[in-house]
Amino acid sequence: MSPRRSYDQYCSAARALDAVGDRWTLLIVRELLAGPRRYTDLHADLPGVSTDVLASRLKDMEREGLTTRRRLPPPGAAYVYELTGRGRALLPVLQALGAWGQAALGERRPTDAVRAHWFALPLLRALDAVGAGAGEGAGGGGLVEVRLEEGLFHLHVGAEDGPVYGDGPAPGEPDATLVLDTGTCTAISRGESTVADAVRDGRIAVSGDGTLAKALREA
Repeated sequence: MSPRRSYDQYCSAARALDAVGDRWTLLIVRELLAGPRRYTDLHADLPGVSTDVLASRLKDMEREGLTTRRRLPPPGAAYVYELTGRGRALLPVLQALGAWGQAALGERRPTDAVRAHWFALPLLRALDAVGAGAGEGAGGGGLVEVRLEEGLFHLHVGAEDGPVYGDGPAPGEPDATLVLDTGTCTAISRGESTVADAVRDGRIAVSGDGTLAKALREA
């Protein structure tokens, strides 16, 4: 295996880009923040990536200590990829990139792919702000189920370890359930609306008895 290219600069930013600066790498991290994923699942949720490039990036990420690969026990018996602690530490990097890029999101183009769970990180960022604004910090978090027309996903707000979101319904009784349309979710992703504003305007219906649900209803 040939060595990866490097900027050969004694600079922490350059060293970071040596590890995650290749195209698709950070989007693979975005997908793996949902927990272990099979290669076929990653390929399905990264439209536009070739099989060769995806395989190459996954090997590079494993070599950099960002991911590990393990075999599921029977009856699954499939290999899955998952983030290490070093890989999971990229969450605030992705959140900062998302906040920086929201002004460039604009209207969805005809060629733009979309997956319901791609709204997870912008919503997570917005809900973290609600918890902080309520003076609750991580204590204002919990398990949140989000219901869109395109499908369901769930968030682990304030999670210190493990997945921060996942496809499908919450894996237990959610602390809060949010029902909203894609237009509202898009407005939040573009920074045009806050979650609290959308709740007050009736564009997000909130149910649940958790601290975050109460904070949203009282905001």
